[in-house]
Amino acid sequence: MSVIDCHAHLWNPGEGFGWIRPGSAHHRAFSALDLAESGAGCEPAGTVLVEAGRGDAGETLALRELRLRHPDLIAGYVANLQVHGEAGPHRLRALLDESDGARPNGMRLSGPAWEQTPESARELVPVLAGAGVALELNLGGGALRTAAEVAAEHPGLTVVVDHLGNPPNLRTGDPGDWYRDAERAAALPNVVVKISGLLTQQHGVPADRVDRLVRHVTDAFGPARCLVGSDWPICLPRGSRADSLAAVRRGIAHLPEGRRREVLHTTAARVYGLRG
Repeated sequence: MSVIDCHAHLWNPGEGFGWIRPGSAHHRAFSALDLAESGAGCEPAGTVLVEAGRGDAGETLALRELRLRHPDLIAGYVANLQVHGEAGPHRLRALLDESDGARPNGMRLSGPAWEQTPESARELVPVLAGAGVALELNLGGGALRTAAEVAAEHPGLTVVVDHLGNPPNLRTGDPGDWYRDAERAAALPNVVVKISGLLTQQHGVPADRVDRLVRHVTDAFGPARCLVGSDWPICLPRGSRADSLAAVRRGIAHLPEGRRREVLHTTAARVYGLRG
């Protein structure tokens, strides 16, 4: 069954990306050609690229250009909301009003916690709601709780939570708060969870325990509010893109075929407004 991979990155360390350590597996350029080659064994129907923390608005333009140049490979992209904060709401509206089919399909806000993200970026959230563009959250352990609060305040906004809401590694952390936050977020119909980051965040955890996390999310939110991502090439020290997506497929194996298709394909197309 084909999949829309909703979480992959491309970067060139020579253009920024200060978080990439020299000598690490990530310290090299990853191009559209690398992305295409990484799809072997994955059955990708398309990929949604996610900003990789370059730290400037130029990355948004670079993602847009990749989307235009590789429409059969790249289905959409999620840009960095932080870097557009200082320009203000009018500039963001202009970006989102583009009519060439290459506007961002989502905008991501990242940080240890909601309060530790730039206020100027948080003030742009109503613009996303008005434009019908998803807000994506990559926060610390309280990501699901924050998603519930933001979704309640902006009922017309779709809030996508990356990496299952960043639960603790089950070898060392207690997921009790994560379970409670997941139930709270599931009560808000405009919160969507991305099943991603499994190889990296749950490294060393037995597969059956990881599967229980995935199953809890799909049961709590329903397949129509779950989508998937490989987190390639972040995942590479722990496994390939195919390995990452195989871990997701294993966690949703209990679902009937039609519901699995929702998680792997249909939800992504709806949430991100993908064509085809």
